[in-house]
Amino acid sequence: MICETEIAMAQQRLIGRREFLRRAAGATVWLAGAGTLFDSPAAAAPAASPRSAAPDVVVALTASPGETQLLPGKPTAVWRFTASVLKGDGASVQPSPGGYLGPTLRLKKGQRVRIEFSNQLPDPAIVHWHGLHLPEAMDGHPRYAVPPGQAYVYEFDVINRAGSYWYHPHTHGITGRQIYMGLAGMLLVGDEEEQDLRLPRGESDLPIVLQDRTFGRDNQLAYISEGGDGDRAGSGMMGGGGMMGMMSEMMGFLGDEIFVNGRRNAVFPVASRAYRLRLLNASNSRIYRLAWGDGTPLTIIASDGGLLERPERRAAVTLAPGERIDLFADFSDKSVGAMLVMRSLVFENLMGGMMGGMMQQGNLPSGAAFDVFRIRVDRRDGSSAQLPERLSALPRLKEEETVNFGSPRPFRLTMGIMRWGINGRTFDMDGVADDEIVKLGTSEVWEFANDASRMMAMPHPMHLHGAQFRVLDRTSSVRRTGLRENILDAGLKDTVLVLPGERVKLLAPFSRYAGLFPYHCHVLEHGDAGMMRNYSVRA
Repeated sequence: MICETEIAMAQQRLIGRREFLRRAAGATVWLAGAGTLFDSPAAAAPAASPRSAAPDVVVALTASPGETQLLPGKPTAVWRFTASVLKGDGASVQPSPGGYLGPTLRLKKGQRVRIEFSNQLPDPAIVHWHGLHLPEAMDGHPRYAVPPGQAYVYEFDVINRAGSYWYHPHTHGITGRQIYMGLAGMLLVGDEEEQDLRLPRGESDLPIVLQDRTFGRDNQLAYISEGGDGDRAGSGMMGGGGMMGMMSEMMGFLGDEIFVNGRRNAVFPVASRAYRLRLLNASNSRIYRLAWGDGTPLTIIASDGGLLERPERRAAVTLAPGERIDLFADFSDKSVGAMLVMRSLVFENLMGGMMGGMMQQGNLPSGAAFDVFRIRVDRRDGSSAQLPERLSALPRLKEEETVNFGSPRPFRLTMGIMRWGINGRTFDMDGVADDEIVKLGTSEVWEFANDASRMMAMPHPMHLHGAQFRVLDRTSSVRRTGLRENILDAGLKDTVLVLPGERVKLLAPFSRYAGLFPYHCHVLEHGDAGMMRNYSVRA
């Protein structure tokens, strides 16, 4: 285990003594996690808990270059997370078999967790725990990026309800490339409420990570480079690549092949029983419209922030970058040898005008239909699982305690001179505007408006750090078919898809932690190109 003195010295060298002391002071104010995210702001006033509390789980997490056999022939260079348990339950880290993805981290609500991160990449890097509600210094803000060869220690209480979360780098300007090279993994939280439901568990609880990739010369990953020559992905460089490279940076990168859990043509062998399928869209920009190939309805039991109140049965569901859904899939009536296909169905081209036409290049354009993965029943199992019709009691919406319920805080999703922005502004590492300051202990309604001209119409999945929210309303000025009717706004969310011509209102509580938190588009190239801002929570 890295000793605390060594870690402190490394961090002090990294950010300077004054900034180190400021951040350390912020990081040592540990706040109690009692209550729900939508409790009364007065009742949810944070209380200090002892900094000296010993962690229940200690994990060593490293980001480093490596290689893996993804295609026949030469191995592919990747970047990957590796982890080991230094203290606590060994099942807290579960390796991801094959492929390139980081291990799945399994934590429990109420645990205190310490993660000792070592950056062995040639790039600066920092880890964002997507969906977890954490103090500013633990959240993975880009300004905490760790130089190559340096370390950073995360220590926090898990206060989220049970759910499917994930972790990935958040280094500004190069997040898209770093995730594309392989730096991502799922983080699953459990709690007593979920345990009591007796949902499928163990080997019947399957994390499923969806991504798309393009390969160039010698089986190497190609990212934003003209001709797919494969050089740029491993070079530590971003951008360039002629007109198509510039367009990919502007519109979002689309790969030519689908990889699931880091594997091509993924097939999951199952028994004839019920399974929980935890689906994460970790693609850079691709949106999926998911459905079973035989027309069987999807049974959705959870979204970004955990269990829904009741299962939702849908013919198809839209999954944008950063979003998650959990499916209950019962294969008990299937015979051995049966094969089921999860497909992404056709939807309309959402990239309007000339821009959209240019981006329909490549082998797998946006909105195309394709197979995502297969389920193969390879053995009989006599066990059965009943899905309850009531899953969870979500926190009650309290309109009377929302400071601006009748007048939402507006956020326009804008395009400047070849730069995405929010309210006409682009990312400023430490900056925050007057209209991006919120008061600790309050709830607010925010409205994201995607009113860009048809020439630059693009979908934007908007992600908030530091808060989970409820979607209140979705209106559109453009009549479309395909994705819109399959969007799932139910439950607690941390990422919401805003289609061209749409306005989406959400209710978010800011009742836990003061600090500076990003909000941004989770099309990774959009965020890297400036479509990210800070909001400041102040007491």
